[in-house]
Amino acid sequence: MNKIKEAQTILKELGLPKTQQNEMSALTLLALCGIKNTNSWKDAQRLSLKVTKGIMAFMSKHYKRHYAPNTRETVRRQVLHQFVQARLADYNPDNPQLPVNSPNAHYALSKPALQVIRTFGTKKWQSSVANLKSEVGELKKRYIKDRDLAMIPLKLSDGTTIHLSPGKHNQVQVAIVNQFASRFAKGSMLLYLGDTAKKDLHMDAKILKKLGIPIDQHSKLPDVVIYDSNRNWLFLIEAVTSHGPITPKRIFELEDFLVNCKVGKVYISAFPDFAEFKRHTSNLAWETEVWIMEHPDHMIHFNGDKFIGPRETKV
Repeated sequence: MNKIKEAQTILKELGLPKTQQNEMSALTLLALCGIKNTNSWKDAQRLSLKVTKGIMAFMSKHYKRHYAPNTRETVRRQVLHQFVQARLADYNPDNPQLPVNSPNAHYALSKPALQVIRTFGTKKWQSSVANLKSEVGELKKRYIKDRDLAMIPLKLSDGTTIHLSPGKHNQVQVAIVNQFASRFAKGSMLLYLGDTAKKDLHMDAKILKKLGIPIDQHSKLPDVVIYDSNRNWLFLIEAVTSHGPITPKRIFELEDFLVNCKVGKVYISAFPDFAEFKRHTSNLAWETEVWIMEHPDHMIHFNGDKFIGPRETKV
């Protein structure tokens, strides 16, 4: 039996669904184990691999399976997600604080799965599989608990608390609500807040609709939307940790998207620190604002003729 067939047998006996017993799933398991055709399963390793440059590169080099670059999402969504759910693999084990969409996202075999896989083809295999299956329920609970502890809580003005997935991007979003709004938008209301894991984590559909903001195209909204009813200002804020400040192109898109929204619009790029701000200075649009989390009492105005306020120049 060749290694791909053996990997499929392992997946089947570990109880993975049939859709995760195919060749791509078997090759993914082989990559995570570092198992080549000449290796024995007792040589399995716990490698932390990215999808394209790690797992898919291994498939191509050692098993001559050359998948197109856009297959990355298939490997991630139809193989690795299920491996993680089955506790066969861990997501970002070397850095659990990485945001969901981080380019450094990686996967590795779970330690219990590694110990079991190393027994494949030996007398210990069946008992090892049975023990893993009996323990996996508790391991799932522990995994979920660990992830929950890393979640970032945000208490809203109505007393409810929502939880954002871990990562610097969401830390900036929480600071926007807790620190920026309390200083520069007192008495305002949070209308929309996305999450790297859930795009529309918080949304006040009633007020958005009343203001003429489409609520069926959430992907076009910036990260945070805050409304100041006293001044009739709408704060449109992008949390910038690696990309996504308010650029001229972004303003053009938002002005087009918000054509039926007649309130004053204030465009803000929010950064975690000056280092991140400096990386994007050449891309920032004029007549916009900058807020930096590490200096919450101050703002940088890219306006020239006035301080914070809605744009007046048409794009």
